Amino acid sequence: MTLMQKFLGAAATLALTAGVATADPAIIFDLGGKFDKSFNEAAFNGATRWAEETGGSFREIEMTSEAQREQALRRFAEAGYNPVVMTGFAFASSLEEVAADFPDTKFAIIDMVVDQPNVQSVVYKEYEGSYLVGIMAAMASKTGTVGFIGGMDIPLIRKFACGYVQGVKAANPDATVIQNMTGTTPSAWNDPVKGGELTKAQISQGADVIFAAAGSTGLGVLQTAADEGILSIGVDSNQNYLHPGQVLTSMLKRVDVAVYNAFTAGAELPSGFNVLGLAEGGVDFAMDEHNKDLVTPEMLAAVDAAKAKIIAGEIVVHDYMSDNSCPVK
Repeated sequence: MTLMQKFLGAAATLALTAGVATADPAIIFDLGGKFDKSFNEAAFNGATRWAEETGGSFREIEMTSEAQREQALRRFAEAGYNPVVMTGFAFASSLEEVAADFPDTKFAIIDMVVDQPNVQSVVYKEYEGSYLVGIMAAMASKTGTVGFIGGMDIPLIRKFACGYVQGVKAANPDATVIQNMTGTTPSAWNDPVKGGELTKAQISQGADVIFAAAGSTGLGVLQTAADEGILSIGVDSNQNYLHPGQVLTSMLKRVDVAVYNAFTAGAELPSGFNVLGLAEGGVDFAMDEHNKDLVTPEMLAAVDAAKAKIIAGEIVVHDYMSDNSCPVK
């Protein structure tokens, strides 16, 4: 650990314990930071919207190391913040310990299930939104080859990939989908250089639309795709604006909704399992002024029709987490 990392860790601890809260909510951002333009930033936007609408305040911390997870949770709970929201599956083991020690504090974890009476577990049907952007990728592709670049190779990201492949194949059964994961450790979420390298490798194999589900690593994917003149697809937050006219769409994962709802509930946050898909407004695809010229009326009609059928149960997108397999390749 460098001297700067130690300083940041100490500063974060001091910030957490600087005064006792009066039941204000708190949020802990995962590695990559709250301005990652993706997952964490979506969470930050939800917290900010709550503060702006209510006039309330919240406390926050951005993780700089794995070792801070349990420490941050304990400090917030000890200081009286309620509820405490955390972004990311990697908090699960720490939360198991801390939630049991603070039964009067409510916690919310996004992307993982923690079975404790004072924990709300929020998970998403990412595969449904990924199916929709897969349809768009297949219809936009001129080569018949599209790509997927994930962050850390875990079942959660395989959910994105599997839904995406199903959508691609629904629109073009003969399409080829190239898939790569960035790595097997948490650093895979924050490696834009590697993201760019994988993008170039997929382009060399004919991919002309690439979907990135990789946190900050995805910024390298989107940048390289724009530089090389192909289309990309963003994730979690609306990333269309990053490269106007080059990002086909973004698969929206409304982490902001989970945070906003948790902060609104406050100390009355219900525990249990909360699943957000297309029907609940938890996932979707992004349309705005930055990609309107890329999406044809035929593409929009196709994804709107598929969205309606998924919500109605007429199309069932496979959930990789159900059996850790994907029926299409």
